[in-house]
Amino acid sequence: MTSAGTARRLWALAEPYHAVTYFSDESRAAAEAAGLTGFWSAYFAMRAAPLGPVGPEVVTATFVNFAPSFVARRVPAVWSAVTPEEALAARLAGVDATVRRVLGEWVTSAEAAEAAELARIAAEAVDLPGRPLAAANAAASEPDEPHLALWQALTTLREHRGDGHTVALVAREVSGIGAHVLVAAAGRVDREWLQKARGWDDDAWAAATDELAGRGWLDGSGPDDVELSAEGLAMVTAIEADTDRLALGPWRALGDPRCDRLAELLVPVRRAVVTAGLFPDRNPIGVPPDVT
Repeated sequence: MTSAGTARRLWALAEPYHAVTYFSDESRAAAEAAGLTGFWSAYFAMRAAPLGPVGPEVVTATFVNFAPSFVARRVPAVWSAVTPEEALAARLAGVDATVRRVLGEWVTSAEAAEAAELARIAAEAVDLPGRPLAAANAAASEPDEPHLALWQALTTLREHRGDGHTVALVAREVSGIGAHVLVAAAGRVDREWLQKARGWDDDAWAAATDELAGRGWLDGSGPDDVELSAEGLAMVTAIEADTDRLALGPWRALGDPRCDRLAELLVPVRRAVVTAGLFPDRNPIGVPPDVT
């Protein structure tokens, strides 16, 4: 039977390919050409575009871990610059230009077509109830070119995983900022980077730290000096295990042999993207740096 480890491995292999839409020069240029100025305006518009011209409340609810005020500085203003349809076109244009530069002839290879087909089968098997970002991406038009079809399918699958992670957090009454405090206490991502990348101020961080310490999940003397308690480590482990388990459905539908083949096909793709500097080592996503 397909294991939860398969879901984690394929996420880690696929995430850099998805993330070129945020970190590449070509993607930033495509966003600017569409009328989006600044990294975060492009990020929120292109990621939220499958949902339609939604307001900050919906973006905050679905993205989960951003400070509401951070979202509200960009949304709904981004929809005055572009329509969701224009944002969707811009993100594909950026991915297309980036992948053609970084992976060259692979774009038209049999391997790209095979990877796209395997990812498509998995993406078509995502369970949609309670998965708003996955559902919105699953409803997006599938591009014709294999490298873009692969990107769209992997994006649907990563948002499906993210929706499941939200379920795991909500079930344990862990807020978006609380999740950040936990991963920082676990030593996976540093606090300064998380606060900058997700818009939380020191007061909010301190309040979340106090709340989790009150639940017995943290040990330490203050927000700048905490680590997970034994109970906190158990909870973080349980959240990650639930996230993997809730992400497993599409990979179970694909089956072990085809999951292994997709992983094999994604290894050189991931390596090329990372080597090109398009997936930073310090990232708030928590993807491990070395995956084979």
